[in-house]
Amino acid sequence: MRYGTAAPMEGRRVLITGAARGIGAALARRLHERGATVALLGLEPDLLADVARDCGNAPWLECDVGDGAALRESVDALAAVAGGLDVVVANAGIARQWPLLRGDVEVLETTLRVNTLGVCHTIQAAARHVARPGGYVLAISSLAAAVHLPLLGAYSASKAAVEALADTARLELAPTGARVGIAYFAELATDMTTRGFDTAAAAAFFGPGRTISKVTPLHAAINALERGIRRRAARICTPRWAAPVLTARMPVQRLLAVRLRGTRLREMLAIAETEEVGFTTAQPERDT
Repeated sequence: MRYGTAAPMEGRRVLITGAARGIGAALARRLHERGATVALLGLEPDLLADVARDCGNAPWLECDVGDGAALRESVDALAAVAGGLDVVVANAGIARQWPLLRGDVEVLETTLRVNTLGVCHTIQAAARHVARPGGYVLAISSLAAAVHLPLLGAYSASKAAVEALADTARLELAPTGARVGIAYFAELATDMTTRGFDTAAAAAFFGPGRTISKVTPLHAAINALERGIRRRAARICTPRWAAPVLTARMPVQRLLAVRLRGTRLREMLAIAETEEVGFTTAQPERDT
């Protein structure tokens, strides 16, 4: 689904969270090449500084999207430097395998704090800057929001919630003329995919170095995001087969439930219960 016709990127002011690497960094560089003014938020200052230099010394701030007050302050500061905002991309996210039946619930809590609350905080912080005709908020979800696999329960839950929040924001922002989009991706050639599947449990089930589906080149996702941002699209999907999977999510889930039964699944779950792995992006220490 998309709205209207494409608009030029020249002069548009775009804030991107999770901009240190992966989708966020590549998108920032692409939009800068197209003439946009970008502002960057993320956790890794050295990497953020590199991206900022590639984007004409773009303004950037280190910020944990899970901290709502800090995020609001950072968004306001970057908006002031940029002279306002036209587009906000809620991209920051993490992943970590998690066996639901016996896994540490703290993994779920941290994933929801970053992936779901982080998007909520970003939408709230950005709303007054983009709540006007021409404004646009893009939430980065995942195909995992629609298709739920073993060991990905925390990630899937967080991205399904992102989808719900963005759908709600679309309705609530509609009277202002602003629009809201959701991006859905399968496995992309990013650090998140590499780190997320670099586990003994994943290797036991999918095979060493393999993922659920064929890994899509990152540039394909960035092409789709650029087109979607130009059009202020309601839905952005990469690869192309992701769109029909979203539509057919219920029968696809039933099919997976049948196909994934067996010895390899039991072996994967057994390994995951004892395997120590980290998040795809290291998280700041928090007071308890």
